[in-house]
Amino acid sequence: MAQVELLVFAFVVGLTVCGLTGSTMELISGRRVAFAEPYVSPAHVLRSLAATAGAGPFMLVNEALDARREGRISTVALLSCGCTAIAWSLALGIVVLAIASWAVRLLGSPA
Repeated sequence: MAQVELLVFAFVVGLTVCGLTGSTMELISGRRVAFAEPYVSPAHVLRSLAATAGAGPFMLVNEALDARREGRISTVALLSCGCTAIAWSLALGIVVLAIASWAVRLLGSPA
């Protein structure tokens, strides 16, 4: 049961990081988050990677919903994008928790 709780916690952490990052990017730029300029650009690869790593699931869901509304993808493809966003959020949460754990050990928390 503890492993399930850890997975759910990691998913919630990833979802929170994704939402905070995506919302902050939208507030700063005034545009919806998507896999397009100004968020993703071949001229700024590192910035694009950071934006995609932090807000990727948010970007994917936005793009998939837009494509579904325009009839460019099917409902099955939309569900596939949703499942990918869920897995991506879980992976993001695991990475964020690992970095936080590493930082706490590096700073030498009192035991």
